[in-house]
Amino acid sequence: MKRSVIFGALTVAGLTAGAASAATLDDIQARGNLICGVTTGLVGFAAPDANGEWQGFDVGVCRAVAAAVFGDPTAVEFVPTTGQTRFTALASGEVDMLARNTTWTFSRDVDLKFEFVGINYYDGQGFMVPTELGVSSARDLDGATVCIQTGTTTELNLADFFRVNNISYEPVPIETNAEAQQQYLAGACDVYTTDASGLAATRATFENPGDHVILPEIISKEPLGPLVRHGDHDWGDIVRWTLNALISAEELGITSANVEELSAGTNNPEINRMLGSEGELGAMLGLEPDWAKNAIMVGGNYGELFEKNIGENTPIGLARGLNALWTEGGLLYSPPFR
Repeated sequence: MKRSVIFGALTVAGLTAGAASAATLDDIQARGNLICGVTTGLVGFAAPDANGEWQGFDVGVCRAVAAAVFGDPTAVEFVPTTGQTRFTALASGEVDMLARNTTWTFSRDVDLKFEFVGINYYDGQGFMVPTELGVSSARDLDGATVCIQTGTTTELNLADFFRVNNISYEPVPIETNAEAQQQYLAGACDVYTTDASGLAATRATFENPGDHVILPEIISKEPLGPLVRHGDHDWGDIVRWTLNALISAEELGITSANVEELSAGTNNPEINRMLGSEGELGAMLGLEPDWAKNAIMVGGNYGELFEKNIGENTPIGLARGLNALWTEGGLLYSPPFR
């Protein structure tokens, strides 16, 4: 066996982000659209469909934010970014936010000066191999040649895993997930490693997904979520509370099908506050009273977005697991709307 690993996905080091303008929302409204940084293509999370329209779980978050701001989910431009370019794009103002499988870490939050507004997917790094190789554990990968997508958390995770297990590897730089996938399928590398969700999404695009197995080890914590620049808390609040609205909507039973009816008023004060029939939450954000209603109408609540794009009934086939609501044994939990 040629012990080779493709290494995929998430970070860049040594970049210092500039502070955000304190008028990000004003700039977005004057421009007439939101600019959202996404991945270069990961089916189920963010990828263009056959008509060139961006679709996916992360795309749904971007469209929800656009709907909250403009009442129009199409008022968004998607900018593909790699692990190397995403933080430069955000720091420079090329994009207003990132929603692209990015792990919340200390250094990104503090040193790079970005603000993670929440977690929309709890993940961890895993390994995928062709079934025919007969490998059953990542600990069998001693001597691997590792194709590494540069600028990612997975670089450090892999180094730590190999060191702790006293096994060696030889790194080979890879630029994009598409390049990694191509190398893996061509047999240039025997193993592909990235976030487990990314492995499932990648495997779903293969001609014969059953010919590949995701190994049991999860070697890291990868809390993925949207982020903005430091320096404009008002804009951060809009993105944060849009995500929270999608999570709370699932908990409160608000769906894309009933949100219009519920927005007229209910006997639940929290639903009324969130959907705008009571209180001034929209005004506090500088938005219209129906901002959350508009966000939910786009693709539904968090659960609807999950099931439509990456859930068990999709080719990707992800179970909710840690991404279930806290009331269902998962970690998803939104602060209250009050």
